Amino acid sequence: MPLYLSRFSYTPETWARLIGHPEDRAQAAKSYIESVGGKLHGFWYAFGTHDGYNLWEAPDNVSMAAVALAISGGGALSSFETTVLLTVDETLAALRTAEQVQYRAPGA
Repeated sequence: MPLYLSRFSYTPETWARLIGHPEDRAQAAKSYIESVGGKLHGFWYAFGTHDGYNLWEAPDNVSMAAVALAISGGGALSSFETTVLLTVDETLAALRTAEQVQYRAPGA
């Protein structure tokens, strides 16, 4: 199954609610991805541009998009970005296939 890396930030209102009622949001994230047949591999909070990161496994892009849409539509986040991660083997296959693409630079 494909892996996905998500970066998220909470709204100030969400942080205020969590301060008043601390909870393990990794458990919530786990239930979201499991509802589409996926798996949560990690959930971390961080300093910096984003408040946290998730590493997910989902059956396909549609399943992961459904989870991302549901979370984004919930209103608790100020940002939510997801990146599809490629394995080394997938990247090697893409590199081999890239030779067959007849790319032309703009204006060339």
